[in-house]
Amino acid sequence: MERPLELGNMTRVQEFILLGLSTWPDIRDVLFPVFLMLYLLTLLENTLIIYLICTHSELHKPMYCFLGNLSCLEMCYVSVTIPSLLVGLWTGLCHVPFTACMTQLFFFISLICTECTLLASMAYDRYVTICHPLHYPLLMRPQVCRGLAMSSWLCGLLVSVVNTSCIASLSYCGPNVLNHFFCDVSPLLNLSCTHVALTELVDFISAIVILWGSLLVAIASYVAIGKAVICMPSATARHKAFSTCASHLVVVDIFYSSTLFIYARPSRIEAMDLNKVLSVIYTVVTPMCNPVIYCLQNKEIQAALHRTLHWSRG
Repeated sequence: MERPLELGNMTRVQEFILLGLSTWPDIRDVLFPVFLMLYLLTLLENTLIIYLICTHSELHKPMYCFLGNLSCLEMCYVSVTIPSLLVGLWTGLCHVPFTACMTQLFFFISLICTECTLLASMAYDRYVTICHPLHYPLLMRPQVCRGLAMSSWLCGLLVSVVNTSCIASLSYCGPNVLNHFFCDVSPLLNLSCTHVALTELVDFISAIVILWGSLLVAIASYVAIGKAVICMPSATARHKAFSTCASHLVVVDIFYSSTLFIYARPSRIEAMDLNKVLSVIYTVVTPMCNPVIYCLQNKEIQAALHRTLHWSRG
């Protein structure tokens, strides 16, 4: 329900107050060390992955190029959202100036869109690996790999510029309390005191193009992979092919199931408590689990890690 106000009577909100993950002090006292540990662990894991990829020439391959970009993205991702979550858990409320809130929103939208396109690029990489192994050196040569990675980052930036500009141009005249632990799209739209139909449409179209578009690329890639695996003559070959895709499938399922539920809908969402729980999944849990799922179970990464530890001891 819009709140029609005379333009002259509007007082622009100068700051937003984030309620955080919980308003119960006892729960906050328990959650703060947990999320601080998860944040530091995520930074450590992804820093380790980037270091291993950069310092070991045998990991200078397209797949690890994408993994390195994903690890860099995850570090930025958690550094955009978790600090305000931790402040809320420590102090009870997190006061965020309007400009800082829009800046956080800009980086958040940019990173989530970049992750979508990166996951689609990784699905394409798996498709070429399994379905066209002889053409892999040509189809996924370094120039193509770098181009896909750069395109993912640029796509995220462009979408974020458009969406953030639309949301920042709305009028916010009170209340200024966001029932979330960071500045997200739906909570901000709920607080706007002007018409948001155009902004909702832009947000919905962006979600359809980026989220659904990248998901369709991933689905098409894995449908083709599934057909190729079924036609493989031996069970060993089928198992090897499936094992190369299983980790990516797990991450795609977790990431898209939560983000599509929240963002690929044409209206503002009222069930904010559910939104906060789902947001924790893709802003905290997924970035922490991705290095383990993708890399730390990878034999080449494990070998590089063992050599690094051996050198440090020597």
